Amino acid sequence: MSPVDFTLSRRELLRGGALVVGFSMAGAAPARAARGDAAGPPDPVAIDTWIAIHADNTATVYTGKCELGQGNTTGLLQIAAEELDFGMHQMKSVSLDTNVTPDQGATSSSSSIERGGPQLRAAAAEARRELLARASRVLGVQIGSLLVNDGVVSIAGENNFRSVKYGDLLGDKPFNLKFTGVAPQKPPGRYRLLGKRPARVDMPAKAAGQYTHMHHLRVPGMLHGRVVLPRGQRSFGAGARPLSIDEASIRHIPAARVVRKGDFVGVVAEREWDAIKAARELKVTWLDGPELAGNENLYEHMRAGKTTDTQIAKKGDPATAFAKAAHVRGSTYKCPYQGHLPFAPNCALADVTAERALIKSSTQDVYSSRAQIAEVLGMPQEKVRVQYNEGSGTFGRSCYEDASQAAAILSQAVGKPVRVQYMRHDEHGWDNYGPAHLAEVRAGVDADGNIIAYEYDGWQHGWTVTTTVSDSALRKPGSERAQGSGSILVNPMSTGSMYKIPNRRVSSHAVPMEGYLRGAALRSPLDLSFAFASEQTIDELAKALGMDPFEFRRKNIGDRRWLGVLDAAAEAANWRKRVSATPLSNDEIVTGRGIALGTHHVSYGAAVADIEVNKRTGVIVAKRLFGAMDCGLAVNPALVENQMVGQMIQSTSRVLKEEVIFDKKAVTSLDWVSYPVLRFAEHPEVIPVVVQRLDEPSTGAGEEVMGATAAAIANAFFDATGARLRQFPMTPARVQAALDGRT
Repeated sequence: MSPVDFTLSRRELLRGGALVVGFSMAGAAPARAARGDAAGPPDPVAIDTWIAIHADNTATVYTGKCELGQGNTTGLLQIAAEELDFGMHQMKSVSLDTNVTPDQGATSSSSSIERGGPQLRAAAAEARRELLARASRVLGVQIGSLLVNDGVVSIAGENNFRSVKYGDLLGDKPFNLKFTGVAPQKPPGRYRLLGKRPARVDMPAKAAGQYTHMHHLRVPGMLHGRVVLPRGQRSFGAGARPLSIDEASIRHIPAARVVRKGDFVGVVAEREWDAIKAARELKVTWLDGPELAGNENLYEHMRAGKTTDTQIAKKGDPATAFAKAAHVRGSTYKCPYQGHLPFAPNCALADVTAERALIKSSTQDVYSSRAQIAEVLGMPQEKVRVQYNEGSGTFGRSCYEDASQAAAILSQAVGKPVRVQYMRHDEHGWDNYGPAHLAEVRAGVDADGNIIAYEYDGWQHGWTVTTTVSDSALRKPGSERAQGSGSILVNPMSTGSMYKIPNRRVSSHAVPMEGYLRGAALRSPLDLSFAFASEQTIDELAKALGMDPFEFRRKNIGDRRWLGVLDAAAEAANWRKRVSATPLSNDEIVTGRGIALGTHHVSYGAAVADIEVNKRTGVIVAKRLFGAMDCGLAVNPALVENQMVGQMIQSTSRVLKEEVIFDKKAVTSLDWVSYPVLRFAEHPEVIPVVVQRLDEPSTGAGEEVMGATAAAIANAFFDATGARLRQFPMTPARVQAALDGRT
């Protein structure tokens, strides 16, 4: 049977038939790549790589940042439309494709607008300058005499008596120009779209049930595949090694077939249910790996193990300052492994032949995915094409690369397109978890309420750079990012940097991943842990001084932008000044309010939490959350608000409920019962506030209030009960232990 081609046609891809050329002085290959005729990435300094102008006076925009549900498609279109002087109704975009869209790196680290926007904006400004130059020649006037509205160029003062459309100047033809980097960009005073709230372009189809997600895709002649893994991952580096496979154990399942490559084991079948049964019933004897620390001894194991130590921040002389402090507070904090765990397990579709490979997946980095798939298949990268389709959420590095690599291996083996979807127990059990963290924090103040000393020591391991599938298929030990890289360091932004502290030390103690679980970036990587520990310590200092925690933070902040978000959150919450945990109630159900600061990269976040604590059951309910974020220029404040709501609800879930459970052999939390998350009925009311800075560069907005939210909930618990919880999730059992004085 001939291979099935499920790529988009050029007409479907552009939805307007434009010829988009990524012009390069080096030759024709990048031009073909921009059209989808050859492997990309297209020339990053060619205007045609980023923008196509159509004869119907519309534009197609190409970016390297994918739509994960955060709305960045709309925000990036706003940026381009602003510089082009188009309306949003004239703009469209295409999904990521390694033969079509530019390489802007992974869609992660809140980078879509911050890092993806400037390149697109520069291209749009350059395109506008070229279009105006052409219009000036057509209309016979200087560029300075021209006005543009919705892509219609007219002469100032002529009431559109003479005009020309962008579509008439260039429609469906390439610019054939490169960036100069000097095309003027609009100042804030001339913004028409930036800072405004146009509706998300992806929502109508989603609301109508017409949006095609990854899980909806099917192609003729497709087989269904499943990976076969032991229940729950073993120690990192041990992988999943089959000692024996009894293929006869699935002969009763119609057309089921076992595929093995190296230590990778998968099954395919014509019907999906048959593939599920085959994966479940295939008898495999697995090699046991080395022991894990297990939940019971995890933090002691981390603290006692060999580490690579890095001093992240050092200012002044903390030791001397502590000796002079009027009050010193500090403690040890324990923060768990947590999972990415999208609501629908990851899915991918592959069609691999000897000549080429086509893969559709929910990867957050199509170019990195292409390189990994090429290695697993043993094919040159230029023969592998990866196309992005939105999945069901991911929040970091979930198993999307595993699914795409598994689909590619199975398709290569059987010579037909194969769709792979992970089972829930595989997604839960073989995730790239957000690493656990152990913190020791100490801080001191003088008698006037000034923080004069601060120390933070953090233990955690790093992130893997490979997948379970590639490790197994290639029979390679799992690879970890280099010691000392940002993935395994304590974040200095989240550990006291918002305060004017003259004596501060922050140290990171990286443990090797061997003997632990597979780790990777989870939304706002480790910042919940950092803020949970650091901001509770700050609160304890305020309590020692008999000061209101909001006023204490105000006194010690030296940056206007940190002060801006703190004030905005407090104002939204109608903060009333008082010392925390005064007075305390003897009621069974008590209420508390907490405040905290936090961030991930370079934006600014603050949160206030109102909670209820049932002292009899130990259940904490987050009732209301107030968040404030300063991310510089908020291109679309509505998108930022939506992101803040999602962040604060997810932080609530993570600080109250989520923890990966494992024993000395394997992960045991394999479903939503053993790994509970916040249910819809438990969601707090969230009030988001965007602190707009039109004159500042746009920075990240997808992760930056998560740490503050977790810490605010922890501080609210102390306010309600007078007890501190120094480990999350803040489960009923831990609440009751804290109230009983057992922690």
